[in-house]
Amino acid sequence: MITAKTEIAAEPEKVWAVLADLAGYPSWNPFVTEASGDLTEGATLTLRMVVGDTTRTFTPTVLAVRPDEELRWLGVLYSRRLFGGEHSFELRPVDGGTEVVQSERFTGILVPLLSNTLTKTERDFHAWNTALKDRVESS
Repeated sequence: MITAKTEIAAEPEKVWAVLADLAGYPSWNPFVTEASGDLTEGATLTLRMVVGDTTRTFTPTVLAVRPDEELRWLGVLYSRRLFGGEHSFELRPVDGGTEVVQSERFTGILVPLLSNTLTKTERDFHAWNTALKDRVESS
């Protein structure tokens, strides 16, 4: 499991507004060049993402949408048994703002073969959180 945390000097509602605005991702998110779909449980999102030196399109299924609290989706590669990633954002009120916890739990037989990629993914999560913090605090 990979986890990256940051504190943002804004209430959860303001953080959620940026996080839930998929169409706005390309203007602030260093990894998502295009994002679309409905944030409703069971819906499929389309996320065009920079992964290492390549750009890939992922179509995760939304698992949970709790405004101002949680956004969670599941992406799979061919089958969940082969490779799956359950990605989540938790927004927790803290004194003077919001703690954002971004995490992903990986499952499947390919996970041990992808350890180098997963290390880079953790670094990317920290950069994603920093970009989210900058976007929220500057607006």
